[in-house]
Amino acid sequence: MKNRSEQREAPAVAEAAGTRQRVARSILDHGPSTAAELAVRLGLTQAAVRRHLDALVAEGLVESREKRVHGARGRGRPAKAFALTDGGRDAFDHAYDELAVEALRWIERAAGGGERGAAAVLAFARDRAAAQAEQYRSFLETAAPDGRARALAEALTSSGFAAAVQEVAAPAGEQLCQHHCPVAHAAQRYPQLCEAEAEVFSDLLGSHVQRLATIALGDGVCTTFVPKAGHAGHTGHAGHVPAETTTATDSTAGRNPA
Repeated sequence: MKNRSEQREAPAVAEAAGTRQRVARSILDHGPSTAAELAVRLGLTQAAVRRHLDALVAEGLVESREKRVHGARGRGRPAKAFALTDGGRDAFDHAYDELAVEALRWIERAAGGGERGAAAVLAFARDRAAAQAEQYRSFLETAAPDGRARALAEALTSSGFAAAVQEVAAPAGEQLCQHHCPVAHAAQRYPQLCEAEAEVFSDLLGSHVQRLATIALGDGVCTTFVPKAGHAGHTGHAGHVPAETTTATDSTAGRNPA
């Protein structure tokens, strides 16, 4: 039978665990975040957030990194941003990811390996992406041309990708950011999954898109650049864009620009 001290401590422990889950979920939904940003989102003090971040770091679920600064950097020490580790992502819904890797490995072997195996995996990835695209189309059907990226972000979020859109000034356009990828481990081994997804984005948005970063290659967020209508690379309609125009160059593929 528990003593009174243990009975008093149990709710506090449960509450702390729940708050840590909220902190981790906020990072999952919004990408790498500073303690100040988390405090504002969650209605906590920065000191409280830092305590929970320290616990998540100790558990190997979160890691700190220097916050990326766009433009001139101000004085003082750069702020630390906290991102989920692979283990942190696993704590959410990657349980089936290993099964996906095994299935793709079987497809690769069954096709004979090498180039044939890679082509078979790509064919599967494109078929899967096309099926997902049909689910996403309903979100884009009523969207205005300048709202298609946000509609796609909503569709992706409904499928577990925790997506959002950010405006960028130069070059004019938007960044479609996916803060979570349920198949990140599989995509790390089989980048055809990312390639097929980029093709679908291009088809749905009627625009040349460029993949700048992927969780599968170690970035905190999957980031895809979508140009504004009327700028270079935009087709002006929701038709298909050849696959070779949808991916980043070798120098930028899978990584955020420095």
